[in-house]
Amino acid sequence: MSISEIVYQRELTLNADEFIDVLNRSTLAERRPVDDAERIKDMLQNANLIVTARLDGKLIGLSRALTDFAFCTYLSDLAVDQAYQRSGIGVRLIAETKKHSPKAKLILLAAPAAVNYYPKTGMTNFAHCFLLDDVNDLIIKDK
Repeated sequence: MSISEIVYQRELTLNADEFIDVLNRSTLAERRPVDDAERIKDMLQNANLIVTARLDGKLIGLSRALTDFAFCTYLSDLAVDQAYQRSGIGVRLIAETKKHSPKAKLILLAAPAAVNYYPKTGMTNFAHCFLLDDVNDLIIKDK
């Protein structure tokens, strides 16, 4: 495989089966609802920036993001088929995502296995991030 043979492009839609397949071939399937087809379809339908990496038409990597194109771009999924990892595809997907939203800051939550990857790309580690899975976990104080 030659890196120059890989086609990077923004795609407005992506087939759910193809998305699940690349998630399974990367390490992201462990943390994504790949057994819930409706949720996967919703994830794809509601993302507004999908950048793909294809080799001979086969999806080998993707970036799925939500952005306002002005202030922030949340990179929700960065998946690269394990057979093609360590060849620059992930960094190129990040770059292509950023090019589509140049004014916005690109933000992501690293998977535990990827925490050491992102600093090597030139991204800055930012410690002030918070997560809420369930609204019932919020502490609401009465006035």
